[in-house]
Amino acid sequence: MTGFAHATTGPGGSTDDTAQRPAGAAASSAASSAASSAASSAASSAASSAASSASAAGSAVTVEARSVNSRFLDLAFRLPDELRGLEPALRELIGATFKRGKIELRVATQREADSGWPQPQPDQLNKLSRLESTVIGWLPKAQPLSVNEALMWCRQGGASDRLDAATLVAARQAIAGLREARGREGARLVDILMERIGRLRELAALAQPLVPAVVLRQQQRFLDRWNEALQNAGAGGSVSADALRDRALNEAAAYALRIDVAEELARLSAHLDEIDRLLAAGGELGKRLDFLIQKLQREANTLGSKASALELTNISVEMKVAIEQMREQVQNIE
Repeated sequence: MTGFAHATTGPGGSTDDTAQRPAGAAASSAASSAASSAASSAASSAASSAASSASAAGSAVTVEARSVNSRFLDLAFRLPDELRGLEPALRELIGATFKRGKIELRVATQREADSGWPQPQPDQLNKLSRLESTVIGWLPKAQPLSVNEALMWCRQGGASDRLDAATLVAARQAIAGLREARGREGARLVDILMERIGRLRELAALAQPLVPAVVLRQQQRFLDRWNEALQNAGAGGSVSADALRDRALNEAAAYALRIDVAEELARLSAHLDEIDRLLAAGGELGKRLDFLIQKLQREANTLGSKASALELTNISVEMKVAIEQMREQVQNIE
């Protein structure tokens, strides 16, 4: 009995990194790398394939299992007619191993060229003789069995059970191979995700020191425009200068709150920490990672909409690119 397995790879993400790394980002990247070693063996990919073969009753059986990404467990079977009765057992076997993915199981049988004819057993021939006598008793005009037909019947007797058993053995091997292949591919996907997480931490570290200066600069710009507008409108005659100044400061403070992205950066960091935790813990990650990727996208979009400086806008764009690369990889994680 022989078996073999092979894995197919899903879409990969770019790992080029051209931005300079500040000290804080380097520390975050080191932490992500440490977590990656624990996470690499904890996740599995939904896109892989494996196969196994076995021999029984003069026939070779090949079982091939393939899986692609799916939000749920979706099973499809391609079985020869003589093995269709095994579908419930195969369905149970796959369901006990996988929780997500579109999995197709193909089974093919082929008569071995050197299998020859089995030696008829006396009990088989006696049973066949009794059956023939019964049939002729009811159907006198029925033709007697030929030697070839008798040999065919003896060859099939008991072969079905042996073929079923061999098929289940090969199926278990193929499913085990598929699980291993998905695990190897999952480790590769986790490495890509950890690289993207490190990149997002670097971008957040680049944005963090820019925020106070950007807020102050935009606040002062707002005050300048406010004063200019008051002067052009000729205001100030009926309202004291102190009242106008207080009103301007209040409006500037409110404006500063609207453009401050410190909260978005803090939430983004918290979401990245949660992704790190999930990858390290392993298990069924796909749906939870999907949800966290949506949160990352929301924070990056808000950062871009609130950004009032070109530096922050560029950082927001790079964040969106990294998050999209993560989203593509998460689609292939179980």
